[in-house]
Amino acid sequence: MGDVTEKEMDNLTFKSDTVLSDVHLHCPNKSHLMVRLNAVGQPVFLSYFKFLWNTDDRASEKYARETTTEREHQYRGGDELTNKDGNNLKYEKELNSEGIEALLDEDGDLEVVRRPQRASDSETEDLMRNRVYPVILMRGKENAFEEQECTCSNVVKIEHTMATPLEDVGKQVWRAAFLLADYILFKRDTFRSCTVLELGGGTGIASIIMGVIASRVYCTDVGEDLLAMCEKNVALNKHLMEPGGGEIKVKELDWLKDEFCTDPEALYSWSEEEIADLHDHCTVIMAADVFYDDDLTDAFFRTLYRITHNLKHSCTVFLAIEKRLNFTLRQMDVTCEAYSHFRSTLNDLENLHDGKMKYSVEPIKPDFCQFLTYERIEQLELWKIMADRLT
Repeated sequence: MGDVTEKEMDNLTFKSDTVLSDVHLHCPNKSHLMVRLNAVGQPVFLSYFKFLWNTDDRASEKYARETTTEREHQYRGGDELTNKDGNNLKYEKELNSEGIEALLDEDGDLEVVRRPQRASDSETEDLMRNRVYPVILMRGKENAFEEQECTCSNVVKIEHTMATPLEDVGKQVWRAAFLLADYILFKRDTFRSCTVLELGGGTGIASIIMGVIASRVYCTDVGEDLLAMCEKNVALNKHLMEPGGGEIKVKELDWLKDEFCTDPEALYSWSEEEIADLHDHCTVIMAADVFYDDDLTDAFFRTLYRITHNLKHSCTVFLAIEKRLNFTLRQMDVTCEAYSHFRSTLNDLENLHDGKMKYSVEPIKPDFCQFLTYERIEQLELWKIMADRLT
C-alpha cells in the first residue's frame, strides 16, 4: 500500500465482479478509503461501531423494553381491529392519518423515515449518531493502531475489507448483521447463558455481540484468511465479553460438505469434544446476510437441517437478510431473485414432512430498539424458525 499515491486512491477502480457493502457509504470526504485497487489487492480497514447507549445500563434496557412493548401493542391494535364499539378503530385511523401528514414536507412530498423511532425528537438529537469512519490499516504500522485501541464498553472494533469479489463478501461488514445484533441486545434475556452457532459468521460482529450475553458461541465460516480475520476481531473485542465470561470459538464449517472439519492439521478444525458440546447444548443458531447465491442458499438449508436434526434439544434459528433489488436482462425488470429463492426455500423448510423434523417459521418485525450505529432500512428482515425433532 505504501507505493499507492493519494491521487490513485481517489480514483475508484472496481472490477466488474466487485461487490461493495453499503455500511460505509455515508463517509463525507472519505471516498479514497473505499477503493479496491486491483493492482495491490484488498486493503484492510478498522472501523469503530459505537453503541447508541450503554448496553450495560439496566435503566436503558428497561426503557427500551417498555418502548417496544408499547409499539407492539399498537401494531396488534392496527392488525386485529377487535374493539367492540369501533372507537379504537376510528382512533387508529385518525392516528394513522396524522402520522402520514407528519411525514409530508412543505411541498406535500413524502419524507421516508429510514429508522424506527424509539425516542422523542429531543432524545434522538441528544444521541448524536456518530458516522462510521473507517481507518485504513497500513502495512508495518500495526503498533500505531495498538496505541489507539480503546477498550470502551460502548464500542465494537471490526477489521474488514471494503470492496471484494463475490466469493470474499464475508470480509465486509453488512447491515443485516447489525439488525441481528440489535435483536440480540434487545432480547438479551433470551440468549443469556446459551450455546450458540453462527453459520457464515464473516467478520464475526454478530457472534461478538452474542458473546457479550451467551455462554459459548461457535462462529463458523470457510477460508483460513476469513477465519483469521474473524479471530482477530474476536480478540479486539474480548474486553466486551470478559465481564459475562462469554467464549467465542472460531471454527470452519463448509456448507458444501456433510461433515465437520476434524483434521488436526487444519487451523480451525473441530475436536470431538467441541462437536459433542454443540450437539448436546446448542439451542440457538443464527445467520446474517448469507443468502445471495441460490446454490449457497440451498447448501445453507441442507446444513441447517443436518445440524438441527443432530441436536439434543429443540433449537431456535434467527436469519437476518437484506432484500436487494436488481435490474436483470433476463427478466427485463427490477427483481430480487436471491431473496425470492430464499423465501421459496424457507417455505419448503416449513412445509417439510419427513417424520423427523418440524420447522415453524415466522417473521420478526424490525421495530425493536436500535443499539448500534448503522442505517436500518426497510429492506432489512429478520426471520425466526423453531426447529423441533419428532423422533
